[in-house]
Amino acid sequence: MTSAPSIVVIGGGPRGTGVIERIAASAVELYGDRPLDLHVVDPHPAGGGRIWRPDQSPLLWMNSMAEDVTMFTDETVELTGPVVAGPALDAWAEDVRAGRITPDADPAVLAEIHGLAGADFPTRRLQSAYLRWTYERALAALPPGITVHEHRTTALAVTGPRGGHQRVRLQDRPEPLLADLVVLTVGHLDAEQDPEQRELADFARRHRLVHLPPDFTADSDLDALRPGEPIIVRGFGLAFVDLMVLLTEGRGGRYENGEYLPSGREPVLYVGSRRGVPYHAKIGYPWTGERPPLPHHLGPAWTEELLNRTGPLDFRRDIWPAVAKELGHAHYHRLFTAHPERTALAHEVFAEKYAAADPGSPELAGLIAEAVPDPADRLDLDALDRPLDGVRHDSPEAFQEALRTHITDDLARRHDPEHSEDLAVFLGLLSAYAQLIRLGDIGSWWHGFFSYLASGPPGPRLQQLLALSRAGVVRFLGAGLSVETDEEQGLFRARSATVPGAHTEARALVEARLPDPSLRHTASPLLRALCDGGAAVTADGLLAVDPADGRVLDDEGRPHPRRFALGPFTTARSSGAFTRPRTGGPAFRQNDAAARAALTFLRDLSCRGRLAS
Repeated sequence: MTSAPSIVVIGGGPRGTGVIERIAASAVELYGDRPLDLHVVDPHPAGGGRIWRPDQSPLLWMNSMAEDVTMFTDETVELTGPVVAGPALDAWAEDVRAGRITPDADPAVLAEIHGLAGADFPTRRLQSAYLRWTYERALAALPPGITVHEHRTTALAVTGPRGGHQRVRLQDRPEPLLADLVVLTVGHLDAEQDPEQRELADFARRHRLVHLPPDFTADSDLDALRPGEPIIVRGFGLAFVDLMVLLTEGRGGRYENGEYLPSGREPVLYVGSRRGVPYHAKIGYPWTGERPPLPHHLGPAWTEELLNRTGPLDFRRDIWPAVAKELGHAHYHRLFTAHPERTALAHEVFAEKYAAADPGSPELAGLIAEAVPDPADRLDLDALDRPLDGVRHDSPEAFQEALRTHITDDLARRHDPEHSEDLAVFLGLLSAYAQLIRLGDIGSWWHGFFSYLASGPPGPRLQQLLALSRAGVVRFLGAGLSVETDEEQGLFRARSATVPGAHTEARALVEARLPDPSLRHTASPLLRALCDGGAAVTADGLLAVDPADGRVLDDEGRPHPRRFALGPFTTARSSGAFTRPRTGGPAFRQNDAAARAALTFLRDLSCRGRLAS
């Protein structure tokens, strides 16, 4: 008896769930009623996976509003497969309240759902319930011939010839899964420590100090950080926000009338980073009026021209000038159409001259100076990216007050629709990301810049940060943070260029950031085995994949016919785990392309009778 074809999806988090949803969307069209075994491998519950698992602190939030999170396609997404409508998170919560949906969630999460509004920032465990429901809906939409098998374990390796079935070795199973095709959607990765982190860890062990390397904050051993002690924290992004929450409210502190009332169990967090400032707050108002036409200077024709060039691309030379011009186009279009009283030229005149000027040219700078009288209304991407460059303070206390002012001003601006050009730039960033993702690996700087400007924390979190600063629980160190070790005293020491001559000493160091997605330092035996088996890895350590459909490339650039990979560890990484409705999310396009390529391959394989056995 001939066995059914089989596909193994390794990773049951949002990306794996998205691929399964796209398989369900196209299965009848491309695969018909043929039998197919679909295996899902993840040690955590499918839907949310590890990061969005249900058993985590209710203090941890998403950094997106409920109305800005969807797992479903719409007509703005470039798809070959069918659009299958589904609710964004806020609409899903409304369906739950109305009794149209009954999620499998505990009473505490159900209570959160019943109190959720579109502009709220949901907890991660609430998002876990939404993801689980999405996963179960995708399974229910599969045709009857597809049988789903869940394996709550870890995949250790994928082996097998290009022209034959693949063997997926599992942690707790002596015999491998036999697969005709494998899709890797393993999400963010644990990493082995790089040389610097190993040296810091060795130093900490010798002197009985605490060193927490890059990790998912919810999984870090925070009990090692003792009350009242100074902690050097390197990193000022979203991982820091989680750390801040768990070490303050998580230890019994509370906020009252805008001030923080300590429990006495908090350490003192001395935080700094390369920029020395937190990520920009989420914008706190909706879009109204005319949208800037996007993409404009950075459209598919531009992307195709770069893809057809010979030789490697240089981000700063070949890509960034067009990105900067695109973001400027979005900014000034909004300024001229929504706030014309702050401009000095007719919009049509400005737009024509702006389009003709070269990016970064004196002509462009002169045009902007003429058309936008107030420098505060001009888009300065360098100042946005590095606001503390060249800034010096005479004392740590002076810097505390200055950075509180910076955060307060950022919060005010990001919640003021009179500065809606900022929201236009956000839309420009999303549009640019959708094009740049087609280019493959363009280096890590762009992803960090995007996250800093477009994927920052909810405004209330920065209000909490201000309260913690006033209470002395958080102390700001500044930009260009460096950490050194003192063998004689057995301490970590941090210095910043922002406050020359000052330093901070502590017996604990926390690296508040996610592990590097590089496969060169990955702790995943699955991905290490993939690399050892001939998969191509870029200079930045990302798994090279075909940008068209996510097939894994080898060192000669050949796509593997039976292996796909999607996610932040690949050259086709997208801007985040989730997509805002009606923004043409590139992750949906990638999921759709991979699912349709997989179904077509399996259909042809089935027709030829060359199945795994």
